[in-house]
Amino acid sequence: MNKVFKNAGEAIESIADNAVIMLGGFGLCGIPENCIAALVAKGVTGLTCISNNAGVDDFGIGLLLKQRQVKKMIASYVGENAEFERQLLSGELEVELIPQGTLATRCMAAGYGMPAIFTPAGVGTEVAEGKETRNFNGKDYLLELAFDADYAIVKAWKGDTQGNLVFKETARNFNPLMAMAGRVTIAEVEELVEPGMLDPNQIHTPGIYVHRIFQGTNYEKRIEQRTTRKAAQQ
Repeated sequence: MNKVFKNAGEAIESIADNAVIMLGGFGLCGIPENCIAALVAKGVTGLTCISNNAGVDDFGIGLLLKQRQVKKMIASYVGENAEFERQLLSGELEVELIPQGTLATRCMAAGYGMPAIFTPAGVGTEVAEGKETRNFNGKDYLLELAFDADYAIVKAWKGDTQGNLVFKETARNFNPLMAMAGRVTIAEVEELVEPGMLDPNQIHTPGIYVHRIFQGTNYEKRIEQRTTRKAAQQ
C-alpha cells in the first residue's frame, strides 16, 4: 500500500463538504499547517472540526472559520479567536465545549475501538445535560461517546513512508491520540524518510494508524502569545 502523497492538496483531495475532521495540535503548536491551508484552498464547507482549540484569527483553524467553512466546532479552548467569538454570538456557528481531559479520552476511546467512556468531568454542570449518569463506588460519572470522525489530520516532526511517526517535544500533544482515531488519518511531516531510518524505540504512532503521509513545506511555527522579560543586568 503506497501511503505517500506529493503534497497537502493531494492528501486532502477526498475530503468533501460536511466531513467530520479531527485536527491535531495545542494552541498553534503542532498544528497541520499545510493541510489547513489546502482545505482553505479547496473550499470545502459544512465542516465539523474537532480540535483542542480554534486557532487564532489569521492562522490555524481560524483560517477555515474566516472563510465560513466550519459548521460546528468541538473544542476545549477558544479564547484566542475573535472571529470565532463573533460567529458564536451571532448564531452562525455551532459550538460544543468539552473538558480537555474528556476531549483527549474520547479520541483515545475511538482509537481503541471503545464506543464510550465514563468520566467524572462535567457532573452537575451544563456539560451533563441530556447525558446518562451512572454511579460507581459512590461517585457519579457521565457517559461520553467516543468520537466518530471521517478524517484525522496530524502533524509530526519525522515520519517514514510506511506511516510511522515521531513527534517533537510539546508538538506531540493531541496528535498521537487523534492519529489513532480517524477513519482516514493524514499525516504531514517535516522530514519524510525511508523505512528503517527511524529508531523503533522512538516511534510515537505506528504506521498501522496512518493512511496518507507527505512532507510539508514552509512551516511558520508561529507562537500564539510571546512572553519575554528583560535580560538580567550583569
